[in-house]
Amino acid sequence: MIQIIKLESNEVKDFRKLVEIFTVVFEHDIKIPSLNYLQGLLSNPNFMAFVVIIDGEIVGGLTMYVLHQYYSTKPLAYMYDVGIAPEYQGQGLGKSLIAEVCHFCEENGFDAAYVEAEEEDVEAVSFYRKTAYSNEMLARHFTYSFT
Repeated sequence: MIQIIKLESNEVKDFRKLVEIFTVVFEHDIKIPSLNYLQGLLSNPNFMAFVVIIDGEIVGGLTMYVLHQYYSTKPLAYMYDVGIAPEYQGQGLGKSLIAEVCHFCEENGFDAAYVEAEEEDVEAVSFYRKTAYSNEMLARHFTYSFT
C-alpha cells in the first residue's frame, strides 16, 4: 500500500530518513545536520516535507518552502528536493508525489507550485515533463556563495 503524507513537526526521524534518501539520490557526500536542527526545520511553518511510504517504509519524498508574495496574498510553493530511492524509481511514485503535493497546495490556497531542474540533468527534466505541469520556463540560476 502506498501512502503520501506531510510530516508533522514531531516526525523528525522520518525526516532524517528522507534526507538520507536524498543523499543517495543526489549523490551528496554530506554530514546530515543534527535531529535538533531538522526538528527546527519541521517546526517552521514555511517549510514542509512530504514522504512516500510503501508498506510502512519511507522510500522517497520532497521538501517544500512556502514563499510569501507581495504581488498576491496567496503564497507560492517551491519544491526544493524531490527524490525516490533508486530501487523504487520508475514505478510512478514521483508523479504521484508531485500530484498529491499539488493537490495539497491547491486545497490550501497556494497561487502555484514550482520546481527547478538544471538543464544538464536530463533525467530530472524528462521526469518533470511527464508530470501535469502548467508551464515550463528556461531560466539562468545565479549563485552567491558565502563559504
